[in-house]
Amino acid sequence: MEDEVINTLGDWIGNDNWMILSFAILLLSLLFDFIQRQILARIERRAKETENLWDDAFINALIRPISLLIWLFGITMAAEVAFRQGDRSVLPYIDIVLQIGLVLSITWFLIRLIEGVEKALIVRADADDEDALDRTTVDALGKLVRISIIITAILVVLQNLGISISGVLAFGGIGGLAVGLAAKDILANFFGGLTVYLDRPFKVGDWICSPDRSIEGVVEHIGWRQTTIRKFDKRPLYVPNSTFTTIAVENPSRMTNRRIYETIGIRYDDIAQMDAITVAVKSMLENHPEIDQNQALIVNFNAFAPSSLDFFIYTLTKTTDWFKYHEIKQDVLLQIEGIIADHGAEIAFPTSTVHLGSTPPQLAGIEREQEREA
Repeated sequence: MEDEVINTLGDWIGNDNWMILSFAILLLSLLFDFIQRQILARIERRAKETENLWDDAFINALIRPISLLIWLFGITMAAEVAFRQGDRSVLPYIDIVLQIGLVLSITWFLIRLIEGVEKALIVRADADDEDALDRTTVDALGKLVRISIIITAILVVLQNLGISISGVLAFGGIGGLAVGLAAKDILANFFGGLTVYLDRPFKVGDWICSPDRSIEGVVEHIGWRQTTIRKFDKRPLYVPNSTFTTIAVENPSRMTNRRIYETIGIRYDDIAQMDAITVAVKSMLENHPEIDQNQALIVNFNAFAPSSLDFFIYTLTKTTDWFKYHEIKQDVLLQIEGIIADHGAEIAFPTSTVHLGSTPPQLAGIEREQEREA
């Protein structure tokens, strides 16, 4: 195809005028690049007006690799025209450069396309689309596909350079064993990250904590080597992924309800009101709009404590939101205080009662003598 273009331009301009011919090829490359940019820019503007996110990713991924491809053809053809007049031994290398450039252009396009698709999927995930993949899965799949494309491109480039791929793969197996022994921690973190991606015990944005380690916060990023967690005091915590294969991880973000479990004590003087108070508190919880009636709900007299008669409440809220949960809990506790007051009882606080018996005769005689002396 290159020879046909060069011969056609040579017939128009003249094969002896190689400098003008090379300049004409570069000028045509500039013209073609300008035209394709204008066409793709119009297509991109129309694609943005549609709700489909995939066409945006495709057009945006295509613009720069197409420009690279046009200039690659133009420069290699201009170089071929120039070297035809001199050292022709360079011409095979120009073909190799063209082939490698073509592979790199396709690789660049595919990587940009994967990045665009990944962003589109993340937008759908952030929009809480039920059919969309979560951010963690999208990130893992995007990295895996990009790595596959890059490895394939490297192998194709090596083949174009005349290097045996089978030899490279054999050397890679031996080298991989040596690297694995020398960098076992890195590989442990890599496979730990792969486990997180496959099992998905948490995803970006989840609040996680570990009873085995002092790890608690919101997941910001899951990489192949480490996971970034933002603690509640806003300090970042970087955890090697291999850690997650050896510890227990709690994910409060996936809880279905939040629990209210409180013990309330009333005075011993109010024991007659205990039954009526517990019945009223249970009725209040059963009619509370924010309490999940499909879950366990218990209100019972529980213990004779040192300074109080204790009853406890056990119930679950409908919401899992941390802030709303505390508002509901506050409302429930204040209503319980009102119920206790309505029944003429009081909430107990730590007190001590001292009971004094009669004075022994020996002490009574001593006290009378002290009074007479006084």
